[in-house]
Amino acid sequence: MAHVALWNIKGEKIGTIEVSDEVFNIEPNLDVMWRYIDMQLTNARAGTASTKTRGEVSGGGRKPWPQKHTGRARQGSIRAIHWRHGGVAHGPKPRKFLKRLNKKMKRLALKSALSVRFREGNLIVLSDIRFDKPQTKQMREVLKALGIADEKVLFVLPKKEDSYVNVKLSGRNIPGVKVIIADNPNNNEGNNIDGLNVYDIINASKVVLTEGTVRKIEEVLGK
Repeated sequence: MAHVALWNIKGEKIGTIEVSDEVFNIEPNLDVMWRYIDMQLTNARAGTASTKTRGEVSGGGRKPWPQKHTGRARQGSIRAIHWRHGGVAHGPKPRKFLKRLNKKMKRLALKSALSVRFREGNLIVLSDIRFDKPQTKQMREVLKALGIADEKVLFVLPKKEDSYVNVKLSGRNIPGVKVIIADNPNNNEGNNIDGLNVYDIINASKVVLTEGTVRKIEEVLGK
């Protein structure tokens, strides 16, 4: 079992905890990580881009001038693609972007991303972090105490509770800081829960977990 230092929100080391080698210390599979991020970013596309063809733009109901004897090139419609205000050939139409990965590959990608941050020494574990109310100043104090105030930081919280939601709200106005709830978004019954994902882990230079988050991740990914 690998060991990670355990800190409190005052920046004091209060011990160490064991983390599962099967989750936090595997040989990272970069190919699967890339596939996961590609899927995640692709599925985030709105797919709402749309253009009009020559049959959809207004006007152009008659031939602009006779076919012959004008000295000009023949034209059939003022809404042809080469005319100003004409239609667009082969332009984008609304579509649904969708890519999928099987559950085994998703788990491997998440474990690989966590292992990358662990092996770099960029994984920080807190005993817990809870706020009574949303307060940006309090979050800044935590970042300063941990020595990561100038880093790009991802906080991962274990579940949706008021005290954890307050932490999330406290970090939303701080540049470079993102706070997510680690619960599975597929089972959130419509609640605003983010879900642990590879892109956010790799996009941050420091990943901060609570002890409860570590155990939750081990429970889900260690199966």
